[in-house]
Amino acid sequence: MAEEGKNKPIVIKRIKKGGGGGHGGAWKIAYADFITAMMAFFLLMWLLGSTTKAQLQGIAQWFKNPERVSLMGGPGSGSSNSILPGGGKNLTKTVGEIQRGEKRQNLASNPTLTAAVEAVDRKNLDHLKKALEAQIASNPALAAFRHQLLINITPEGLRIQVVDSAKRSMFPNGSTVLEPYAQTIFKAIAPTLNQLPNQISITGHTDAVRYANGGRGYSNFNLSAGRANAVRQVLVQNGLDESKILRVVGMGSAVLYVPKEPDSPLNRRVSIVVLSQKAALRIVNNQKMEKSVDNSSAAQQIIGGAAERPTIAGSVPPAIPGALPLPLAAPVKSPG
Repeated sequence: MAEEGKNKPIVIKRIKKGGGGGHGGAWKIAYADFITAMMAFFLLMWLLGSTTKAQLQGIAQWFKNPERVSLMGGPGSGSSNSILPGGGKNLTKTVGEIQRGEKRQNLASNPTLTAAVEAVDRKNLDHLKKALEAQIASNPALAAFRHQLLINITPEGLRIQVVDSAKRSMFPNGSTVLEPYAQTIFKAIAPTLNQLPNQISITGHTDAVRYANGGRGYSNFNLSAGRANAVRQVLVQNGLDESKILRVVGMGSAVLYVPKEPDSPLNRRVSIVVLSQKAALRIVNNQKMEKSVDNSSAAQQIIGGAAERPTIAGSVPPAIPGALPLPLAAPVKSPG
């Protein structure tokens, strides 16, 4: 009997515990990730819905220029010197109003605001200059004409000059219709110029070659003004906000790029200036001063007006000695 017990086989029973079926427990982790993502999504939707448009613009500007706090000073993003409102006076709103012409202030009366506006302005113009240079380098259509594109910072702002070359002109001789290649240039840079709220001045220039009429009829002044307006039309048609254009001017040959060579093709150019806030305010203030000048007495006599002027008994009406009616012809330009 003992021998029979020894020869009995030993049976080991292994019990496998049931798992999560064919998928195991991985679905729980995936479901938890899905719920977390949905919660984050709805939280984002709630934040966007409860944030004003001005606050969204401020947040967007912060991501574009996160080093503003270190440049402008202030303890953090809620500082009055920061683009995100939160502490103190919100300078961002004031700068935006000045840029859009909604509330033009006398910057000289507020040194803090003046310093903030000028610092941000210069930084923005530097960024725009780099963006334009990068666009020209990366765009083959612009890179082919990079020698005709002159970009630099001036006291008025960022100046982009498109000049003629000896073999390639922006306009046919005596015409205000842009050549196709020139249209390509202005079409390409129009959206880039629209990135800043700064106002823009467009100036047309010609060489000193006179018309046969000697400037007594249609002259280089008319031609340069027409060319500047043609550039304005192309820019506006391709994305530039028209309200940003502050001035369109025709200078004729009054300001030559190469004074020693009056007939040089470089003198035939169109200058686009993204104005600094200070320069834009100066232009507007000058126009306001001109508008406020009294045009009743002596001014009417200068332009040849024959309107009656009130006089006081026993007095002599005021007059400007040597004043003559202004001629109707365009001013004579010097060849230099």
